[in-house]
Amino acid sequence: MDVNPELRSALRRYQVIAWIVGVLLIVLVFVAVPLRYIGGEPGLSAIVSPIHGFGYMVYLVLAFDLARRAGWALWPRMVCLLLAGTIPVVSFVAERWVRRTLAAEAARSTEMTTAEPVR
Repeated sequence: MDVNPELRSALRRYQVIAWIVGVLLIVLVFVAVPLRYIGGEPGLSAIVSPIHGFGYMVYLVLAFDLARRAGWALWPRMVCLLLAGTIPVVSFVAERWVRRTLAAEAARSTEMTTAEPVR
């Protein structure tokens, strides 16, 4: 992907936190919460819930930073990106979509700069 270094580093930070938040949310929803309410063991939920909450706050900041650097409008891209960390597995899908979208936008801008001027 041929994008500026600031956008590339913002993308890398977003990718890392998207995976962390996604894994924590899966553990929380599919393991910790059932253990708490079905198994009567609140220990794991008490540990994972605040970690995921803090991670999601970091996710919001980094996703907003990435969207701002990419020049995306608030609706629909930025809002959807910010909400992707609230639904299990969607942060993984969003991370892949963001990577592909930025690569396509970079390719499009490269084509526009290398194309010959219209006369």
